[in-house]
Amino acid sequence: MNDGSGAGGDAAGDSASGADTASDADTTSDADDAVPDDEREALMTIAGGAVITAGGVSGQRALTAATEFVLARGLGPAAYGVYALAWRIAQLLSRLVTFGSVPALQRYLPEYADDPDRQGVVAGLAYATTLGFGAAIAAGIWLAAPRIDALTVEDPAFPATMRAFGFLVGLLGVVMVASAIFRAVGSARGEIAFNKLLRPGVRLVGALTALALGYSVVGVAGGIVVATALLAAVAAPLSARVTGVVPSLRGVRGEARRFYDHAAPVAMSSLGKVFQNRVDVLLVGALLTATAAGVYNVVLVLIAIAWIPLLSFNQLLPPVASELYADDRTETLNAVYGSVTRQIVTSVIPILAVLVVYGRELLGLFGEPYVAGYVPLVVYLGGVFVGSAVGATGWLLMMTDHQYARMALDWLLAVLNVALTYAFVVRYGLVGAALGTSLAIAVQNGIQVVLLRRFEGLWPFDRTYLTPLAAGGVTLLAMRAIRAVVPGRAAIVVGAAGGLAVYAGALRVLGVDPRDRLVARELARRYRAALAERLGR
Repeated sequence: MNDGSGAGGDAAGDSASGADTASDADTTSDADDAVPDDEREALMTIAGGAVITAGGVSGQRALTAATEFVLARGLGPAAYGVYALAWRIAQLLSRLVTFGSVPALQRYLPEYADDPDRQGVVAGLAYATTLGFGAAIAAGIWLAAPRIDALTVEDPAFPATMRAFGFLVGLLGVVMVASAIFRAVGSARGEIAFNKLLRPGVRLVGALTALALGYSVVGVAGGIVVATALLAAVAAPLSARVTGVVPSLRGVRGEARRFYDHAAPVAMSSLGKVFQNRVDVLLVGALLTATAAGVYNVVLVLIAIAWIPLLSFNQLLPPVASELYADDRTETLNAVYGSVTRQIVTSVIPILAVLVVYGRELLGLFGEPYVAGYVPLVVYLGGVFVGSAVGATGWLLMMTDHQYARMALDWLLAVLNVALTYAFVVRYGLVGAALGTSLAIAVQNGIQVVLLRRFEGLWPFDRTYLTPLAAGGVTLLAMRAIRAVVPGRAAIVVGAAGGLAVYAGALRVLGVDPRDRLVARELARRYRAALAERLGR
């Protein structure tokens, strides 16, 4: 990587060194000039949000992992399995409770930036829709909990646990809408604070408090609900105060049709995605044991770490994409899509390598029974790689007004996935659950990237993708070599550090795209300046 960043590091620089530095600076300047201003602005907005989001999402994953670790150890495999199944069902329903309001906020709040009254109506519709569906879901779960228990784990504690989490769904929806308003106006920090840090943080506090008071799984569920209710009560008014988007239902009739025209198909897509990407959770609970449900839940905790790069770069991509599309700047949108997707791939590869090589040791941290999830983990990571390698295909379909195409695709693949995953779970157990979901992720993202090419001419791939792939292959070999030499769990730390060093070195030797160097350099400059300002105070 010849960006000249280290040229000034030699105290004994001679004339040749100075010439090299000048040459590198000229090359860097030329590369920077080759990036159009609007593309540069979009890339820096998305990358800046990604850096902030990566920290927030990493904190979220750490808090989530800490919660699962505490509960896995504190409740035991069987009781933890009851909690895990009820929690995962609540999470699935929380994806539906906003009825497409979150993507609708991303679509219309940026467009109505000059009309605060219309922004307020959109926010009011989002909250009203979420509260209505939250109440309906809570009532449905209250009635259905005994039947769900009979079809799954058949544990006396499950109905009460599931009913408690029924109230949680609507509360999570309120927090999600408040966070989405922050995100839609370009405030990554606000969205991260509530959705990525405070939401899992209060879950950890609620669970720890319940365990400390001697409660078992039902008490843990109740503690989480109370803590989340307090967060929801703070999130909505604070979001309005900070963003200036004050929810209102005045004039709602004039806005409702357009709002639901976007939200409804997205909601149907979300329902389809539950059966497409999360039917594994339901089938593990229905066809296997409570302990197996607990093991699979721990697998999903580690899988969540691998999604961090995609989630981080997707933080501010939807509003940026919406603005570029609305302004008919499709060429710029395509360039940004390609650069961002390559950066996602570059970021996710070392994470995948760590999880593949040291997955057994990481699962063992939760307890010896959870090591049984290693093969499902590796199978699932295949889908994560494909989903990350194509970038924000789903968001781009929605931001370019092709939400109905995505809805149809989601439902088509949902039906196929239910049938295949059922057959896989019956045949292969936990591995089959991971295989069904991994295939669903791969197939859907593959089709979505083709649809984007057909509908809008968007295509992210070129030869620059080979660089992180080649560097990742070298890194995987290096980590396996370290694992063979360093025994036990110490290999995780040594191997991860050594592997990252090898990965960075391989990228430097192979070369990095000028746009990626530009983003890295500008972000480094921005944060160095911010740090210097703080230290100078």
